[in-house]
Amino acid sequence: MPAFVFRYGTPLLALCCLGMAILIGTTRDWSDWSAWFDWIDAPHLQLFKILFVSIVLEAFPFLLLGVIFSALIQVFVSDRLIRKLTPRRPAAGAVFGGLLGILFPLCECGMIPVVRRLIRKGMPAYIGIVYLLAGPIVNPVVYTSTVTAFRLQPDMAWARMGLGFAVAVVIGLLLYRFVRTDPLKVSPDDAPHIHESGHSHRHDAGRAKARQGRFGAVLHHASEECFDMGKYLIFGALLTALIQTAVGREAIAAIAGHLWLSYAFMAGFAFILSICSTSDAFIAASFNGMFPPGALLAFLVFGPMIDFKNMLMLLSAFRFKIVLVLLVLTVALVLPGAWLIGRIFWS
Repeated sequence: MPAFVFRYGTPLLALCCLGMAILIGTTRDWSDWSAWFDWIDAPHLQLFKILFVSIVLEAFPFLLLGVIFSALIQVFVSDRLIRKLTPRRPAAGAVFGGLLGILFPLCECGMIPVVRRLIRKGMPAYIGIVYLLAGPIVNPVVYTSTVTAFRLQPDMAWARMGLGFAVAVVIGLLLYRFVRTDPLKVSPDDAPHIHESGHSHRHDAGRAKARQGRFGAVLHHASEECFDMGKYLIFGALLTALIQTAVGREAIAAIAGHLWLSYAFMAGFAFILSICSTSDAFIAASFNGMFPPGALLAFLVFGPMIDFKNMLMLLSAFRFKIVLVLLVLTVALVLPGAWLIGRIFWS
């Protein structure tokens, strides 16, 4: 299927664009075509366009800032430096893993190959997993984007960072206590022979480009990551605008009116959207006023930790049981935590 899409998708898309250009050039009166689009309500279509464009335009600068940070870290920061800073005590190690995202703000897409490589080179697995879970939430780019999206509710950013950090540390300590086996899917001896999933092939390309100059490597890595993550942002904005336009406010209000259903819906929505954490706050802010703040907090914390795209990448790097444990623990900790914070601060 992917080979068919890559082979014939571009020519078909070009033909469609050519057909649209011909129609635009030859047709002056669109009234003849109006019957084809009677099912479209013009006000709803206008609302859809406004929502879609506004979400993309607001989120894209933070997406761009995030990929630039990621590219700079990939080129200028070595794994050896991170290993030297790793504490040996479990509590200190878990806190270190949670705070590592502040110093090295990578996107959740690019973190999985990096964390796997760090674990293979000697970093304790539980610290790497804490960094994997907390890094996309506590980094300064995500904080800035969340404050910008929730201008009238800036405490949402602090609640997001606090809950994400706490959940990641608790999961890390539980993994240290109960998981003794190697969580990686492939043994370290096979590491040189495998092809890294996700962003790793881009990281290898970035290292090759570094031979031609570090500045060129930064541009190469940033451009590749921006195009890769940008499609998830566009898809998320498209789906969000479609839901808010096509689904009546009565149906959304019915979901939001049920306490745990609203939390489960927003967490599941974050899982399906798979939006980069540098821009998902704008998606959540578009539901402000419809859902309680605690449910929006569940969206902001659950999505960066575990989403559909991220889970597929996790399954390519870690054993199935470890990924299942991470999913269960994340659900069990994020939803009650978001509800508790909502009751304390926003009730």
